[in-house]
Amino acid sequence: MEIFYRIIKFGLTGFLGMAIDFGATWLFKEKIKINKYVANAIGFSLAVTNNYFINRIWTFQSTNPHLGTEFSKFIFVSLVGLGLNTFIIYLFHQRKDGINFYLAKFFAIVIVFVWNFLANWLFTFR
Repeated sequence: MEIFYRIIKFGLTGFLGMAIDFGATWLFKEKIKINKYVANAIGFSLAVTNNYFINRIWTFQSTNPHLGTEFSKFIFVSLVGLGLNTFIIYLFHQRKDGINFYLAKFFAIVIVFVWNFLANWLFTFR
């Protein structure tokens, strides 16, 4: 049952992160006119930093005194997630008959959610 609550907490944290990610991506892509993949990386990075602190305290209740090591692991997991995220967006959006950028981004977030939860549960906050 504990795993169920962790998934729920991770998901709620992820929704906040998704709002930060989408908001920042939209701001940088549409208003500041930065390349869509760079804007995606900025949004993703802001969300990751927020998510680390919430997941450390609330989801996984980490008491690891080695914050730098733990944060480095979280960043590593997130960078792999960013690579997956960007690849999935490219795969779904860049094709000749590709789907809308934001719909592709949504699919990427769902897939990367599974990766991030498992990797953080089994590696970062173990």
